[in-house]
Amino acid sequence: MAAGFAQTVPFLLAMRVVQGLGMGGLTALVQAIMGTIIAPRERGRYAGYMGSVMAVSTVSGPLLGGLLVDTSLGWRWCFFVCVPLAVISLFVIQSTLKVFAVGHRRPTIDYLGALLLAGTASLPMLWVTFAGNDFGWWSWQTAAFLGSTVVLLAVTVWWELRAPEPLVPLRLLANRTAILVIVASISVGIGLFGGTTFLGQYFQLARGYSPTHAGLLTIPLMAALLLSSTLCGQLVSRTGRFKRFLVAGAISLTAGLAVLGSIDHTTPIWFISIGMALMGLGVGAMMQNLVLAVQNTVDVKDIGSTSASIAFFRSLGGALGVSVLGAVLADHVQQLIVDGLAALGVNGDGAAPASLDLSSLPAPVVQIVRGAYGDATGLIFLIGAVAALVSLIAVICIKEVPLRSTISLKSEPAVAADGEAARPVETAAVGPVVPRRLLEEPVGARSR
Repeated sequence: MAAGFAQTVPFLLAMRVVQGLGMGGLTALVQAIMGTIIAPRERGRYAGYMGSVMAVSTVSGPLLGGLLVDTSLGWRWCFFVCVPLAVISLFVIQSTLKVFAVGHRRPTIDYLGALLLAGTASLPMLWVTFAGNDFGWWSWQTAAFLGSTVVLLAVTVWWELRAPEPLVPLRLLANRTAILVIVASISVGIGLFGGTTFLGQYFQLARGYSPTHAGLLTIPLMAALLLSSTLCGQLVSRTGRFKRFLVAGAISLTAGLAVLGSIDHTTPIWFISIGMALMGLGVGAMMQNLVLAVQNTVDVKDIGSTSASIAFFRSLGGALGVSVLGAVLADHVQQLIVDGLAALGVNGDGAAPASLDLSSLPAPVVQIVRGAYGDATGLIFLIGAVAALVSLIAVICIKEVPLRSTISLKSEPAVAADGEAARPVETAAVGPVVPRRLLEEPVGARSR
């Protein structure tokens, strides 16, 4: 609500920070609570439901935002429209979510780790934002940004290894599956956030569609995400296998981005829709199943930190992807505009549209600008395809472990002194959430 009532940009940004705190907590807690009340074998189905909601929300946001901006309501309602949903969610969660605590413990919050991690993640994005405009890509400012990032990263790792309860438990990185999933999640973040950001820009700037029409043109991406996420979740629960869906999703994501990497300002919309649909199918198949792959290899006490880490790296991949690809797009657009103006006999050195309001430009210049944005967009999707190819290699290397039917991990049977296998020992669930009897019951044993 405060962001919607903002009168200045600094205040708006501050309220976006508050929003980020809330959204980050919700993202992590939803994954953690799901992991502590639902066994992995059943969790795929529910993860599919949640993934479809998240995916549709992410992709339909620009559609709804474009509709609001095109009406007399204005941009402020892009914030106000979410308030009723938040209030409804608050009451529904408060009245229906019953979480049982196993013991009570006061956690230690890693505030220093949070600050260090935020700084480490922010510096590269700031560098990409300013490089090429305020200073050169090869300059002492670039060296300062990158050097500070390396130093801050080293300090962050040093602190997280010593913190009593680290924000990102680096011991989880000893898990091969976790490392591969993080790599794949970064690529998924680039595909999801970068794709939705630049597709809307392409339809408006390169093709001349209104914000509402541009949002409608992304429906193939949204529909494919919904279908893929829901269907794959059901199939994972039925088969107990997830790797085949990860591999198929990575192939589809790579293919979709490759198709979009070939577009220009004259590409038929139906061809672009094919690329969007392939990308949507890939992201839907991968996003939640990547989290499930890691959760299946860790105990219930690590579900929260594991889920939060995966969500963080996915969001970081999206943020860095948008920043890097945006910088590449801006540079390429500027060069194409200069070349186009030169073809008209105009010296366009350093030229770039100062405003996205193309209606104020002469018709020949408008055509050059639209062509520049359309032709440059293909390049950034091609770069995204390379990132998706990395995610494909990562998921191929994941060792599939059949989804277990208990919430908590079971240790391997111990060998007794007489050489006979002892009774398996159930790993203790430290912390949060369910009675011991639920941890030990297999899937299907609980009455509905």
